[in-house]
Amino acid sequence: MGIFNSINIAGTGLSAERLRSDVIADNIANASTTRTSEGGPFRRSRVIMRPRADGPYWRSPFLPENMDNGGGTGVRVVEIQKDNTKPRLVYDPTHPDAIKDGPQSGYVEMPNVDIVTEMVDMIAASRAYEANASIIEGSKSMFQRALEIGSR
Repeated sequence: MGIFNSINIAGTGLSAERLRSDVIADNIANASTTRTSEGGPFRRSRVIMRPRADGPYWRSPFLPENMDNGGGTGVRVVEIQKDNTKPRLVYDPTHPDAIKDGPQSGYVEMPNVDIVTEMVDMIAASRAYEANASIIEGSKSMFQRALEIGSR
């Protein structure tokens, strides 16, 4: 594993967790949106991540290829997927988006966003972001110490 691989890998994690936090914030902001431009209530979104399949950003010229253990290359966002679970029905016949006729008359289709789930996801994304930032700080500290040792 090269000297900068840990920073590159953690950098991909920072980018992915930032996007995940943005998507969670969008879900929370639209938790009561009953009408969207696509029609119907807001649908919860979630970020799908996978390990990166491409090669490392940088490879050490000092490490022979047969000794390279093929360390990870990070994570990438594959897609932002809409949750297709049925919306909750809330009885409110005075709401402008209430169903007018049929057996569900008077009910409003509400978004399938659960605030508690979103907050748990936000905490997990925040912790993952902090962990990646700590890896970068630790790597910088190690590199700085190595330079100090080399200059003595």
